[in-house]
Amino acid sequence: MNDWQRIRLGDAIELFDHIRVPLNSRERETRPGPFPYYGAQGVIDHIDGFLFEGRYLLIPEDGENLNSRKQPIAFFAEGKFWVNNHAHIVRARTGVADDVFLKQWLNNADIRPYVTGAAQPKLSQANLRRIEILLPPLHIQCRIASILGAYDELIEVNRRRIALLEEMARRLFEEWFIHFRFPGHEDIALVETPDGPLPKGWQRCPLEEMLVLQRGFDLPSSKRREGPYPVISASGKHGTHSEAKVQSPGIVTGRSGTIGNVMIVHEDHWPLNTTLYIREFRKAPPAYALHLLRGLDLASRRGGAAVPTLNRNHLHNVPVVCPPADLIARYERVALTQLRAAHVMQQQQVALAASRDLLLPRLVSGELSIGTAERELEAVA
Repeated sequence: MNDWQRIRLGDAIELFDHIRVPLNSRERETRPGPFPYYGAQGVIDHIDGFLFEGRYLLIPEDGENLNSRKQPIAFFAEGKFWVNNHAHIVRARTGVADDVFLKQWLNNADIRPYVTGAAQPKLSQANLRRIEILLPPLHIQCRIASILGAYDELIEVNRRRIALLEEMARRLFEEWFIHFRFPGHEDIALVETPDGPLPKGWQRCPLEEMLVLQRGFDLPSSKRREGPYPVISASGKHGTHSEAKVQSPGIVTGRSGTIGNVMIVHEDHWPLNTTLYIREFRKAPPAYALHLLRGLDLASRRGGAAVPTLNRNHLHNVPVVCPPADLIARYERVALTQLRAAHVMQQQQVALAASRDLLLPRLVSGELSIGTAERELEAVA
């Protein structure tokens, strides 16, 4: 740590803000194309031209995320792309800094003293340059960047595995229960019905025969107590609570506000009153019910003028295909195993991201040496 130097960020970067060009939405509509158009927090459009080529570090110049930090404030843009005037474009100065190290430093740094504006937070170019950074020698930065890069690679590999497992469960559902290419389908004739062809012996029934939906539970903030159980809102996990109302695995979807996001929850949980949850899995077990509801395009079935709302009684009357119970059970054994494996990987993702994000603060504090950090990485790789 004795050879780490405190310098200003402006001495460690090259700035390319003078190249950026903003285009309004009407201008972008006339220029559709393959090249990403970046704003303060990422890609907001695609157009027919580019200003930059290579890898650059983007840092928001304005926006609430400068204060809330709900997303990383520093991120890479790679390839050919365009940037508007809401993001600073920088590169590490050759021989001085490593851009992966700078990215991680900025995403862990407290930059509030450099952010101005209450209604519209802003990080000016001058204040960006003034940010103080504790910089080790370049070869140490590169070792740290290598460790961080390895964590990012592990996270990306896991992300692809999760997506593949979830896609396998979805495609199997479509093959068997939408396209009717289930095991042994060659020996079963399709029969015409008023609602289209069905395999012989299959039928259609109201959704309520398959499952029962129920409105979620009130949980005023004054009564919420942090605990081990996830609280599920219409848009996803919304903190934790000391109690659970529903045992796992559960299926939850938005009832009001955000509609159409159907989730499987692998822990006991508390679904909020903005959701509908499956109170009773009658003929549709969890993995099957998940894809059955996703296939109903719930967002298109919403009512309510001011606030979009799903009416569970209306949903219960929606006609759905009712396959044989043994085929549903066979699907469930495969698909639920895949979804549980994806959930385990998602938990690993959280742990990997936490280890990556804590690496730099632990190194700076002296709690961790680079050698120890490299050994910890080997243990999880």
